[in-house]
Amino acid sequence: MVSKKPKVVIIGAGMAGLTAASKLYTTAGCKDLLDLCVVEGGNRIGGRINTSEFGGDRIEMGATWIHGIAGSPVYKIAQDINSLQSEQPWECMDGLLETEAITVAEDGYVLDSSFVEPISNLFNELMNISQRKLVTDNEIPKLSNVMSIGSFLRRGLDTYWDEHEHEHEFKGLDKRRKRRSLEQGIFAMFESIQRTYTSANDLEILDFNAEKEYCMFPGEEITIARGYLSVIESLASVLPPGLIQLGRKVTKIEWQPDDSLEIENGNNKPPVKLHFANGTIMYADHVIVTVSLGVLKQGIREDCGMFNPPLASFKTEAITRLGFGVVNKVFLKLTPTPDGIKFPYLQMVFHNESEQNPKIPWWMRRTANLCPIYDNSNVLISWFVGKEALEVESLGDEEIIDGFSKTISSFLINSHSDDAESMFKVEKVLKSQWGNDPLFLGSYSYVAIDSSGDDLDAMAEPLPKKTSIHSNISPPPLQILFAGEATHRTHYSTTHGAYFSGIREADRLLQHYHCIDI
Repeated sequence: MVSKKPKVVIIGAGMAGLTAASKLYTTAGCKDLLDLCVVEGGNRIGGRINTSEFGGDRIEMGATWIHGIAGSPVYKIAQDINSLQSEQPWECMDGLLETEAITVAEDGYVLDSSFVEPISNLFNELMNISQRKLVTDNEIPKLSNVMSIGSFLRRGLDTYWDEHEHEHEFKGLDKRRKRRSLEQGIFAMFESIQRTYTSANDLEILDFNAEKEYCMFPGEEITIARGYLSVIESLASVLPPGLIQLGRKVTKIEWQPDDSLEIENGNNKPPVKLHFANGTIMYADHVIVTVSLGVLKQGIREDCGMFNPPLASFKTEAITRLGFGVVNKVFLKLTPTPDGIKFPYLQMVFHNESEQNPKIPWWMRRTANLCPIYDNSNVLISWFVGKEALEVESLGDEEIIDGFSKTISSFLINSHSDDAESMFKVEKVLKSQWGNDPLFLGSYSYVAIDSSGDDLDAMAEPLPKKTSIHSNISPPPLQILFAGEATHRTHYSTTHGAYFSGIREADRLLQHYHCIDI
């Protein structure tokens, strides 16, 4: 009698899932050993990678950056498939590198670089300190009892002010606007930028100690000319037709933490039973779960019951403690502007509550940048995080256009002789909506206060846990494995972290079946 191949089901066709599938399928001898398939709840591959077009330009609705090119597997794939150059314009963000960027206060006053740079340098140095493995006492005072990145940054700003007690009126501004008020606005602008990196609604909930474990690759940060999706398509290209099944949303995962297997016709069924939204089921020996942390947070709720029986407590506690935020992008297409007039790379400094322009909506006030997606493009981009990102998802296009138009008018009122709102007229808008998409429920993970890198390690632990050699209970091993950016201790929140996690879980199975040595 011929024994059946072990069935491996990968849930999710994003970076982690397709990396694991590609590794399992292409490892010598493995594709003949395992029965492999990928089930994806949506109608496309890519997950939180979603390349699209807007206004004739290639854009990224999700993941955008290769965070450092030296050592990045994503960069290597993009380089190997010639995706780093394109004739079609794309979201290359070259404005971020230009010295032409202007920093403007809410009432239209352009701030001189000599005023902005000291605060920029202070913020960057504080972030550098927070990411160092060792911090000396004289680098920043009063480090004791620092819990969050937000509190650390604000202590750093207070120390800076203590060392520069003299306050000056800033030339050209109303006399009652102190230098400190503007400095605080500039500092808040950089905090808003940092929020987009982390996805945290507030830096006060971002754990200070965990920041030191986060790793960056050296080298420049770049975007992918032919689109991030080209990397995903490259991973999927090695898989045979039909191995990836779209529109297959898993609603429940039944597994066996003990040795009581379901029996049918005298034969043991595989230990994992998947239920799909269309009412069908599938059995598997191993399931690699690559859904987002947001979906897992929802899935462990009693009213959801994604896992039956519930996951082990060490796993649910890690899922609960870790943070998962929302970052959305809004793209604006401008009507053609007069020759020689282009929208600047705009850094926005908002005023404190007593001096705010009431026409600017609240959801714009923690947005730091508004800029063309490449030099001379008539498509602009802005980022939203947390509660503002969720609010943008709820707004209609006309409300978004009106809010941006009033913001543009306020900030550029002194930069152009004509009315800025009429000169830079928004005709079309496109937004991402990661927070309310049931397949994601957010964007990427962060280490919140009261969580730690240990929780990220716990996320990566397969189930059931190995039993003692003295135990009489021996459930089938490696029933549920976990991959995705939120399972990587040092590269969480990134596509390369998701890639590494997919390789890790594929290797775990390959080692189990003696296909490789680790």
